[in-house]
This record gives sequence, C-alpha cells and structure tokens, in this order.
Amino acid sequence: MNIVLAGMPGSGKTTVAKAFARLGFAVYDTDEEIVKEHGAINEIFSRFGEEYFRDIESRTVEKLSALSGAVIATGGGCLLRAENTAALKRDGKIVFLRTTPETLIRRVEGNSERPLLKGVASEKINELYKTRQPIYEKAADIIVDTDGLSPDEIARIITERI
Repeated sequence: MNIVLAGMPGSGKTTVAKAFARLGFAVYDTDEEIVKEHGAINEIFSRFGEEYFRDIESRTVEKLSALSGAVIATGGGCLLRAENTAALKRDGKIVFLRTTPETLIRRVEGNSERPLLKGVASEKINELYKTRQPIYEKAADIIVDTDGLSPDEIARIITERI
C-alpha cells in the first residue's frame, strides 16, 4: 500500500515526503518526476498550457500508482482529475494535508516556481482553496491538519493513522 500526500500548493507535501524518506520509505514526487522527464513545470505551462501539463501529470500518476509501499507526494492540482484519484486509491491511502490559507500564503509568497500562483499569491491561494478544498476532502482517506506541526510530526501522525 502507498501513502499519497495531497493538498494545496505550499501545504508541505514534498517536505513531509522527505521526512518519510528519512524513515526509510521509498519516496516519489509527481512534480519531480515530471521535471526529470519533461523539464521545468513553468516552461511546460508557458509553452504548452495547463491541459498539456495535466496530461503529463496523469501519465506520471498512472506509473507511480503501480508501485507498492511508496510515499507519493502529488502536485497541488493532481486530484482535480478523477482518474488520478482513482489510480492513486487502487493501492494507496490518500492523505490530505489540510493547511489554512494564511499559512499557505506565508509559505508561497514570492515563489516564482509555482505557475498557478503568479501574481498576487494571497488572491490566488484563496481562489484555489475555495475550489480545491472540497475535492481534497472528498478524495481523502485521512485528513491531517498541518498548521503548527513539523514535517516529522505530520509523518508520525500519518503512520499512526494508517
């Protein structure tokens, strides 16, 4: 069974995955896998658009969901496609790292690596939060409220709940 980390951009998916790696888990990050194979995500978005990126992301999810015993950190928009959620649930538990918009804004402010957050991050985060929060909650097998917790504490909570 895989542990799938999902949540908003800036919720700590990649950082929590690194905490699992320190515990000896095999860890994969959908965004990192895409960058290895296709180049910078910003470049993909600017040259080909979001839909093209989401197609690449879906192929990456399909490949990673075939693993067993891995921790998979997903991109913030990964669960927007029901097919991705279904693939990840086949042999995995989806963990929604629920983080308040205020914390997310603090974490991503000024980060130019996130194509959907270009411009005023606070406005974009609040907009994405409204549309994505219900999707994450519906897909989640486990919800962990992350504000005020370290990545190691979050990893411990997840392992206890699974």
